[in-house]
Amino acid sequence: MAGSEAALQLAASGFDVRLIEMRPKQRTEAHTGDLFAELVCSNSLKSVRLDTGAGLLKEELHLMGSILLEIAKQSKVPAGHALAVDRELFAQNVTRRIESEPNIHIIREEATELPSGKVIVATGPLTSNAMMRHLQSLLGEDQLFFFDAIAPIIDADSIDMDTVYAKARYDKGEADYLNCAFNKEQYLDFVNALLAAEKHEAHEFENEFFNGEKFSFYENCMPIEELARRGKDTLRHGVMRPMGLEDPATGDKAYAVLQLRAENKDFTAYNLVGCQTMLRYPEQKRIFRLIPGLQHASFLRYGSIHRNSYLNSPKILNPDLSLKARPDVWIAGQLSGVEGYVECIASGLWTTRIIADQLAMLPEESIMGQLWRRLITIPEKGNFSPVNANFGILPALTNGIRDKKLKREMMSQRSLDTLRKMLNSNVRS
Repeated sequence: MAGSEAALQLAASGFDVRLIEMRPKQRTEAHTGDLFAELVCSNSLKSVRLDTGAGLLKEELHLMGSILLEIAKQSKVPAGHALAVDRELFAQNVTRRIESEPNIHIIREEATELPSGKVIVATGPLTSNAMMRHLQSLLGEDQLFFFDAIAPIIDADSIDMDTVYAKARYDKGEADYLNCAFNKEQYLDFVNALLAAEKHEAHEFENEFFNGEKFSFYENCMPIEELARRGKDTLRHGVMRPMGLEDPATGDKAYAVLQLRAENKDFTAYNLVGCQTMLRYPEQKRIFRLIPGLQHASFLRYGSIHRNSYLNSPKILNPDLSLKARPDVWIAGQLSGVEGYVECIASGLWTTRIIADQLAMLPEESIMGQLWRRLITIPEKGNFSPVNANFGILPALTNGIRDKKLKREMMSQRSLDTLRKMLNSNVRS
């Protein structure tokens, strides 16, 4: 995502770009195809509402002229207040755009070390082992990593449409999600099955950089079985919260609700929202068929687990996000420590502005400005960990407003106003 955005932005600014992509010659453990900007986890780019961090980030990207954000809008599927895409169509559209750009020369081979000249490293969460070894040797720092889990995708024809129902939470927006309602007994059976299930252990490709340490998960990608271990009510108070999802035909409130989100524009496949997992495939088939309406589910893709790599950015990066060890090399995307599809797009965009326009910083009131600052600021406590767009990283308002939604909307407006002012005046903050 970051590399595709950066390549297109630099080409549009008149740079000659060599885009090095190791697939298909060298595969990863999670990608399935050879297209650029392939989404390996969810197909959702999260909310578009301005009272959410994800929504504010999208609006900031729109002001900054993001190319991938516009392609995502052209490839979207219904998802209520979220921007979700047909992942195959999105990747095809991004690839077509890159291949048609005369200033981009595509090189299909693995980069095992950094090339000479100005370089953006946007190798993503599945950076090859050879490149990780090279970076480790160059930087003198042990790389950090966590693990991501992916949710299953099922065939729409295998869903019992007499059992599930379409509804958006609190009827906000179109009823773009299918809802699987649990009574108490069904929910407890489902949770108990998760707790007793067999799961995958770390694969060999993960163990190479494992060094005997106990691995950890990024909180937003926690496997559903790990969440269940925190308590039997954790899921129904979290991702399976039933509030606002009453059955429209009866008005009945369920004990818990699991939602299904369309994977493509033709509605032939659905993602099990919040069901990212590291369960073994036979266990996934058995347990997810306990979900009401999915008793005959046909799985197009099982959930899986994979390594996510990122660097200890505050210790190794200059304020302009270049390497202290090589100031002509910039780190972007997941590898730099931003977490999320849209955050990676933003990282690719601001890196090109650093190179093309000598951008020194973005406003501190903006989500992008704060994401950037987090990558170069050593934490007061603990270790550096990936950061995503959220209002908790923004400066507080000074007027003491207590209404949460209004406060966030005002923070969003402040961010957009300062960003517009910077762009309109061409002042480099």
